[in-house]
Amino acid sequence: MTALPASRRLFLKNSLTLAGTSPLLKRSLLARQNSDNKTLFAYVGTFSSPLKDVLPTQVDLPPGNGRGIHIFQVNRTSGALMPVGIFELGTSPSCLAVNAAGTRLYSSNETDKVGEKKEGTVSAFAINRADGKLDLLNTVNSGGAGPTYVSIHPSGRYLFVANYFGGSVAVLPIQDNGRLGTATDVKNDAGTLGPTRAKNAPLGSFAFSGHDHTHAHMIEADPTGQFVIHVDLGLDKIYVWKFNEKNGTLAPSENPTVSVPPGDGPRHFQFHPNGRWFYCIQEEGSTIILFDYEAKTGKLTARQTISTLPPGFAGSNFCSEILVSKDGRYIYAGNRLHDSIGIFAVGENGTLTYVGEEWTRGNYPRSFSFDPSGEFLYCCNQRGDNIAVFRVDRKTGRLNFTGQYTPVGNPSMVAFLEVKR
Repeated sequence: MTALPASRRLFLKNSLTLAGTSPLLKRSLLARQNSDNKTLFAYVGTFSSPLKDVLPTQVDLPPGNGRGIHIFQVNRTSGALMPVGIFELGTSPSCLAVNAAGTRLYSSNETDKVGEKKEGTVSAFAINRADGKLDLLNTVNSGGAGPTYVSIHPSGRYLFVANYFGGSVAVLPIQDNGRLGTATDVKNDAGTLGPTRAKNAPLGSFAFSGHDHTHAHMIEADPTGQFVIHVDLGLDKIYVWKFNEKNGTLAPSENPTVSVPPGDGPRHFQFHPNGRWFYCIQEEGSTIILFDYEAKTGKLTARQTISTLPPGFAGSNFCSEILVSKDGRYIYAGNRLHDSIGIFAVGENGTLTYVGEEWTRGNYPRSFSFDPSGEFLYCCNQRGDNIAVFRVDRKTGRLNFTGQYTPVGNPSMVAFLEVKR
């Protein structure tokens, strides 16, 4: 560990002495000292080419203002993003995933179209931990058109892909050198499409985006890695798969699907830190649904539905991201067109209570991410071509705009990497 300057050592010593009767303050100061010994990089996925040959009902048509994967170093005190470089990539690396070791990054190339089936692709990169720069390892087919989401299995041996335009999900093996192999399994969604009007949409809503085709929107393993869950927006269904880690294959679980209200359109989801509560956000219905989750069987049971919007809202809105704070006390929900982040308190039994909302300082918030400390939230305003930085009030859950905008064309998501100095 690098020696601290004398002034900082004295400050920390005096601060910890004053905090002697306050364990919470002491932990906070120690956490800050620990983070001071780490470099934080931020990788921003973008739309770097226009969406083409899509269904006429597709409402999300970014012009492709990004340049690929934009790389930044993060100021741990202010949250500011300082440009480090760009990995030029014209295939819209819209979703990124960094492995647990912090040595590899994977991107879904949403606008790439290869072969007769016009499949999308997924790329693997080696990370230079000294400067955060990327080196391309390889690129493989994603198992369907328009890959919009990637995630890594807890074992680190597989990458899961959700293909939005192809209505499919795929399992890609991760080799020892970090390169991706060809898919070990591909599942194509099928069934009856939901209606063109969401059951729970706000009064006067014309929000219609995905009930014209099957649209796999997100895929991720549960905390144990035994089950893999994915949502199909067009079918209004959540799928639960039993995962065979040895073969890299998916098989229907005992309770293979659960439906959300017709037309509401499940988009993203996240587990509570306790692993027992599962929260899913609906793109067209503008709701969050709380499910109880049985880890032994993968069964999901709905228990609460709540609007992502403030009371009295009327008109159209498309939900985007959902995040649970690390301490499990608050949930954040993205609203596009309303351009806000809804804030909800988590009760003792997991139910949600509306706290308020924060303006995103930009148009069409596609996603947002906490930095590793949970102190800052970074919001990707897709149509606003910027990332807005907010400081998180952990006591109230509220978001306070820092005044910082980072210009990035059509940003889609932010992924972080901490590196010890």
